[in-house]
Amino acid sequence: QVQLVESGGGLVQPGGSLRLSCAASGFIFSINAMSWYRQAPGKQRELVAGISSGGYTNYADSVKGRFAISRDNSNNTVYLQMNSLKPEDTAVYYCGTNLRATWGPPRYWGQGTQVTVSS
Repeated sequence: QVQLVESGGGLVQPGGSLRLSCAASGFIFSINAMSWYRQAPGKQRELVAGISSGGYTNYADSVKGRFAISRDNSNNTVYLQMNSLKPEDTAVYYCGTNLRATWGPPRYWGQGTQVTVSS
């Protein structure tokens, strides 16, 4: 069965960096798109970044130039490098997949990892 396990969240000061990881199993990782979403308290879950099977990327305007999504097909892992973090980036971050080559609303989700940006 599809499993997605996020890690790397934590508490960081404004301006700091974190790298999130999402380990995938139960499907052919290399041919499927992956996405990162986030959900802040009282808000809807929103797309942060997506990466297609071919490596094409897409970002929310709010994170362009600060976040970078990447994938390691040899380790079935997708990453989200987050730089210049702001308090408004505080949220639970989820990885997901729609089991298609290009990104779209995920069918499967991980359990999420908390990111808190605060001084």
